[in-house]
This record gives sequence, structure tokens and C-alpha cells, in this order.
Amino acid sequence: MPKLDYIDLFAGIGGLRLPFDEMGDRCVFSSEIDESACDTYEANYGHRPAGDITKIDASEIPSHDLLLAGFPCQAFSIMGLGKGFADTRGTMFFEVERILKYHRPNVVLLENVRRLVTHDRGRTFSVMMQRLKKLGYHVKWQILNALNFGLPQKRERVIIVGFQDEDAWHQFDFYFPKKKYDLCEVLEPDEDVDSSLFASSEIVEKRREKVKGKKVTFPSIWHENKSGNVSVLDYACALRTGASYNYLLVNGIRRPSSRELLRLQGFPDSFKIVVSHQEVRRQTGNSVPVPMIRAVAHKIHQVLRKEEE
Repeated sequence: MPKLDYIDLFAGIGGLRLPFDEMGDRCVFSSEIDESACDTYEANYGHRPAGDITKIDASEIPSHDLLLAGFPCQAFSIMGLGKGFADTRGTMFFEVERILKYHRPNVVLLENVRRLVTHDRGRTFSVMMQRLKKLGYHVKWQILNALNFGLPQKRERVIIVGFQDEDAWHQFDFYFPKKKYDLCEVLEPDEDVDSSLFASSEIVEKRREKVKGKKVTFPSIWHENKSGNVSVLDYACALRTGASYNYLLVNGIRRPSSRELLRLQGFPDSFKIVVSHQEVRRQTGNSVPVPMIRAVAHKIHQVLRKEEE
């Protein structure tokens, strides 16, 4: 099967890109507006993404077989204001549509927060599906959870896959065997973690008070929700960019390290860290679970291989 040429829009730190690179596909264009994310991307993939996609004409983008886009999700997320298309970030889908309309790649893979599906009583999602259909794409979508792909993080994302070829669409499905996760594979020894990440004695004591009477296991991640309740879990709740600094505490005493945050999203230990911990925290909160995308990427390749045969 010939390798795919693809573009990586709203690229972040390359969570959508990584699995396709592993399979030998070729990135011919990427775009990301955040400079710090571009620093991380450039260090790990060898080239710097182009900037603001709204200022790039579709004709300047090379032709491609596959379009990847994790378009901004804050406009649809629970943690954001949920304004959807009324928020400028919500209109970024129409940038995707603009490029699809010009290039008509064979396959499109989009990723967003789970709430996109129900936003504005489903009307936002319906508009997107109609627009993709109008461009000739046969689309399937599914809400997937990182916990089922071997990652100790509860992170639900809607994955949208569209094919120009109807036979390929018929063959594609979202059935993946569940993989077990293990928090031990993510955590670093406490002695290797920067002392600045350890919570104050006051915070640790408050957390201990809140878990009195609850079953406390180790290793664990203690999650404090908005109402102040603390859960002791063998996985992390979804990494978030704007959450309080102490909402996730490893074993109730410290915040996750930069490497642990990247591992929680499935990035390999060979992934270079070239920005501050605060930036890693923000970038991983905006990223995608790599093993989830890897499973989808392999399924896309399988379908295209069958079509070719």
C-alpha cells in the first residue's frame, strides 16, 4: 500500500501526527498558532508548523490524501463557556471545511471533546455532519475513552472519520479490543520528581481529611472536583489546561511531573521536553491520547489496504 501524504491542522504537539509517522506516512504541511506548542512540535518532528490557518490560502497547502484536525475544543467543552460557533474558536471547523473543499483528500480524521456531540441540543454537530456530507464524505463517529486504550486517564473524545469512497466507509468501524492500563507504568519515583511539584503540608492535610473513611490505595491519583469532593483513583481524570494547580495529586502529595503528563497522553519517553513545566501542563491538557489515535490510524490503513487489493 502506498504511504499517505497528510496535513496536520491545529497540530498542538503532534498527538494526531505521531501514529501516522510511525506507519511511514508523510506530513506535507502542519499548522499551529501557539508558539510554545510550535517549539515542542519542531523539537520532536524536525519542522516548525505554519501559523494562523485563517491567514493561509488553501492553494498554498500541498495536495494530500488525509487531513488531520483536532480543531479547538474550548468553545464546546464543559470547562469552557460552551458558546460553540458563537466563539471564534468554534468557527475553526469552517477552516477545515474550506481546505477540504479545495483539496478533497480521500480521508479526513477529526477529534474534539465529547460535548461537541450534544452542544446546542446536537445542532452544532449536525451542521458539521451535513457540511462534510455535502463535500462528499461518508462519515462515522464514536466517543472513545483513553482508559480503554491502555492509558490511566479518563479522557473521552469524539473521533470523526470520513471517506470519499463509500466502500471504505462501509468497511471502517470503531470496534477496538480494550487494553488494560497500569498507573505504575506512568509514575516516576518521588525522589526523581522536582521538589516544587510537592503540595504544601496544609494542602496534603486537607486532602487527607477529605478521604477519611474512603478506601485509599497506592499508587493512586487523588482528584478534587469543583465541589471539593476528593476521589482516590487508579487513573487520572482528564488533563485540563485551566484546572487548579492541585486538582490532581499523585498519592495525595504531589502534582504530576512533565514526563508523567506526557505519559498520561501516551507520548513515548523519547518525546523531547523543551518548554517549561507550566507549558507542558497546558500542552498535554490540549492534546489527544496517542494510543487512541494509533488504533484509529491502523484501522484507516487496514481499510485502505483492502480497498487497494
